[in-house]
This record gives sequence, C-alpha cells and structure tokens, in this order.
Amino acid sequence: MQRFGMILERFISPEGTFPVFGRSITYRTGVLQPLALLALREELPESLPNGQVRAAMTAVIKRMFSSPANFNEKGFLRIGFSSYQPNIADWYSNNGSMYLASLAFLPLGLPANHPFWTDAPQPWTSKKAWEGDDFPKDHAYYE
Repeated sequence: MQRFGMILERFISPEGTFPVFGRSITYRTGVLQPLALLALREELPESLPNGQVRAAMTAVIKRMFSSPANFNEKGFLRIGFSSYQPNIADWYSNNGSMYLASLAFLPLGLPANHPFWTDAPQPWTSKKAWEGDDFPKDHAYYE
C-alpha cells in the first residue's frame, strides 16, 4: 500500500486536482483513503513526509468542495463529482453513498500533537515538479 500511496500522491496536481476515472468518482475525496489510512496507521513511506501529504490532501479537499453545488439546500452532499452531476452515478448510488468522501478524514483519528498536524506544510511532488524544484525520481516497483 505504501507504493500505491506514493503513486496516488503524484496524481495530485499543483492545483489540487486529480485524474477523473473509474466508477467511484462520485465518492469525491474518497480517492484519498489510501493516503489517509497510511497517515492514520503511521505507515507513510519515508518519501512522503506528513506535512507534504497533509498539504496535498488539503488542496484536493479545498478544490473539491469549493463549489456550493456539491450540497443541497439542507447542506447534504449531492450525487456528483465536483458539483451536482447525477448522470455519472451508478444505478446503486444514492445520497448516502456520497459520504464515502469522509474516508479522506481518517487522519482526524490522530492526536492534535501528531506530526501529521504539527509538521509544516510542504509542496507535494507534482507541485515541486511544476515549480521547477527538485523532486524524487519515480522508480520501478520490485518486491
């Protein structure tokens, strides 16, 4: 899962977006669950410091929920990806399914004094790359 976390972190653009594909896109920030779980378990790879992962996840969350169209008049999530987009849902999806987005918030289980919360925010990989800063080279996976 650490290798997947490294790949997932690289998918997060400097603007806090990520590639939109798959059946589960209506779960919005649920895509961050592997990074969130690695943080909660204190199993982030050495190449992904806490402050970097938190900053990347925060950028996605802010970008994803910046549109008020994500919510209905009572404040509940609506079916969609970055707005109300019911045509992208599967037949079994419902408004409750959208709350898989909450999986991004697994690090809330960490204490307030944990490095995930206290480490300074750092630019994530694609942000470093697009700003011309040094960033770690990707590599092949070997077991």
